[in-house]
Amino acid sequence: MSTINRFEDLEIWALSVLLAKEIFGLTKITGLSKNFCPLKTSLNRSSGSIMDKIAEGNGSANRFAFIQFLNIAFATAAGLTSQIYRSPDREYLNKDEFTDLYEKTNAVYKKINGFIKYLNTSNVKGTKFKDRNTK
Repeated sequence: MSTINRFEDLEIWALSVLLAKEIFGLTKITGLSKNFCPLKTSLNRSSGSIMDKIAEGNGSANRFAFIQFLNIAFATAAGLTSQIYRSPDREYLNKDEFTDLYEKTNAVYKKINGFIKYLNTSNVKGTKFKDRNTK
């Protein structure tokens, strides 16, 4: 795996940005545009939180803290998936919009999980820790 110096270098962060943009766009043009508070707000906040937790984790003190932030992002992606299921039930999204959004959210969910698994089995601490003494 290549060296990651900035959270912007992470594929999972870039995918989560695209997901947040997609959700925001849908809240402006679908039936969600008429949902002035609960579900529309939850979708936007959850999708934004995923990318934020990935960024915060990358900036954290160590690999274990990063994994914890990724676990929060992973759980948030699960919650977002649940919110997405409510959208067609309330006639805010049609079947195609639901399927597309579900697949994109699931892709982010799987990528986060894969990265957590990688970090859990990796001995790499990261370049920001390479010059620290271990006692």
